[in-house]
Amino acid sequence: MEYNTDRTHLYMPEYGRIVQSLVERCKTLEDRDERNTMAKAIIDFMGQRNPQLRDEENYKHKLWDHLFIMADFDLDVDSPYPIPPKGERMKKPAKMEYPALQGDFKFYGKSILQLIEKAIALEEGDEKDALIEVIANNMKKSYNIYNKEHVTDDVIFRHLKELSENRLDLTGIDSLEKSKIYYSATKNKNQQNKNQGQSQSQNGNRNKQRNQQNQQNKTRRK
Repeated sequence: MEYNTDRTHLYMPEYGRIVQSLVERCKTLEDRDERNTMAKAIIDFMGQRNPQLRDEENYKHKLWDHLFIMADFDLDVDSPYPIPPKGERMKKPAKMEYPALQGDFKFYGKSILQLIEKAIALEEGDEKDALIEVIANNMKKSYNIYNKEHVTDDVIFRHLKELSENRLDLTGIDSLEKSKIYYSATKNKNQQNKNQGQSQSQNGNRNKQRNQQNQQNKTRRK
């Protein structure tokens, strides 16, 4: 009985032992033309066993790279692509860059930084003021959701000033309401409450009229 521990290391398990054995067989062929022919046949077989690779960009190039990996980079064939260096496979991946917004202000999200930069780039005017109001409004919502507590407006103003490196300053405003940041939201909410009240009042009037009509009909029958 042959155990896996006695076999050649399976460099890419997703291709299975059959493909690994074919690669090992290809390495033993002495004639270069035969090796080239078998290597191309192995590439076609690998593509058939992994059809999902065909949806990727340069999938043929990846298949040839996988072939050399399974051969432990010891396969003398004519590849249509540059042979990857052996040491590159052992190289650790580059460290991912984290968003700049970290620490005490990470709950605001990176999009807030982008909006702040956009607001700074705008010329003074209504458009810039409106965008700053939107930024402060969203900052307050994010703070309340993340910290699960109410935050005062002056804290939001200080955070905005610090995030913008003193280029956006609302610290002279008493509150978000006075800066009209919540004006549109409050207006919409009040309008909804008003519409709901009107709807309830209209329904009440209809019910009252319906009751009166029913009472009149009963009186006529008598």
